[in-house]
Amino acid sequence: MSRSTTVWQLLFVATYACLADRAIAQQAPAHSDVVIKNAIVMTATHGNLKNGSVYIKDGKIAAVGVSVDAPPSATVIDAGGKYLTPGIVDSHSHLALDDDVNEATSPVTPQMMMQDAFDYQDKAIYRALAGGVTTSLLLHGSANMIGGQAVVIKHKYGAGRDAMLFPNAPRSIKFASGENPKRVYGSRHELPSTRMGNFAVQRDALVQAQDYMRSWDEYNAKVKRADKDATAPKHDLKLEALADVLRGKLMVQIHCYRADEFETEIAMAKEFGYHIRAFHHALEAYKVPEKLAAENIGIATFADWWGYKQEAWDAIPWNAVMAMRKGVRVAIKSDSNDFARRLNQEAAKTMRYGGATEEEALKMITLNAAWIIGVDDKVGSIDVGKDADLVLWDGYPLSSAAVPNKVFIDGDVYFDRSLPGYGMPHYTEGQ
Repeated sequence: MSRSTTVWQLLFVATYACLADRAIAQQAPAHSDVVIKNAIVMTATHGNLKNGSVYIKDGKIAAVGVSVDAPPSATVIDAGGKYLTPGIVDSHSHLALDDDVNEATSPVTPQMMMQDAFDYQDKAIYRALAGGVTTSLLLHGSANMIGGQAVVIKHKYGAGRDAMLFPNAPRSIKFASGENPKRVYGSRHELPSTRMGNFAVQRDALVQAQDYMRSWDEYNAKVKRADKDATAPKHDLKLEALADVLRGKLMVQIHCYRADEFETEIAMAKEFGYHIRAFHHALEAYKVPEKLAAENIGIATFADWWGYKQEAWDAIPWNAVMAMRKGVRVAIKSDSNDFARRLNQEAAKTMRYGGATEEEALKMITLNAAWIIGVDDKVGSIDVGKDADLVLWDGYPLSSAAVPNKVFIDGDVYFDRSLPGYGMPHYTEGQ
């Protein structure tokens, strides 16, 4: 055997082993029973539990208490008196979408699917995970008056693409009003170029969707009557998506800053019969909080961003708490790969600006954020039956000093600061 042949054989074996390791890493890890004991358990729903324990079975929270009934075979993690919180939920993110966040070729693109742009190997997923984020809503950008459909992920960095998709998460769609759409299309001398143009485009698209639904209803009625002249309308992906908005099958998430535009969007939703799940950014929510609360519309807002554009001029850092005190469900979101790493600190700012309680601040990055996404029945608090998405911190979580020691998703450790090699139990080098 020649030396060159041996080298090629070794390269083949090494490559095969690398691919095999990578395939193994992308498989979901086998769940094992785990007990996290001796923790300050911040439940987000029923206060803190000192010297508490959480029993995880089959990826779910099976028991929470001072003591839990777990089998002797369960793996025990001693928290050493550290804090345990629900996994952080980011209700407005664009990470792992690269440059594909906007389809700016048309102001109405509801047929676009952010899942098709999702780069599951993006390191930003890992960096957010290292900051305690376990779930994110990845939204279309704000260039379009009606944008594309979002994707919800769990930050299982190192796993395969499909393993990161949040199972059975409700569908959301991104609308956007204000400066962004009019700037994008107005600069090309296209409609919309004004705020009136924005809403004219939105209303026209929804009327088209009504007509589309009516044509299909008429066709289906003819089929039911066995009418031989029944001709099926042409399928239209854009109008089918908007029809799902009108049917209530897509949750409407709206990029919107100004109080006057909240009222216009609410009026339009009533006109066409759909419900707005949340206003995102929502920096003037403090001006009309009663109206948002009356419609059960949440907000996903910044803790203290203001003055960076005209429609952010009236923003104040008391916005989140002022809206919350009037009954609005409030989440603090990132809208930034950088801020996603420190959402615990962003939530803590609401304690400084407005006097949010510890539990209220925690809810803004856990349970309230999960509600905006529509997954609050599965994540967002430490309650029996929910997914075991948890963060064990090395200090008080609502501070600038604490960092996650371990991050659990579905009961498995996906980040462990004590490990070498990026702290990733399921990470494959070169992946």
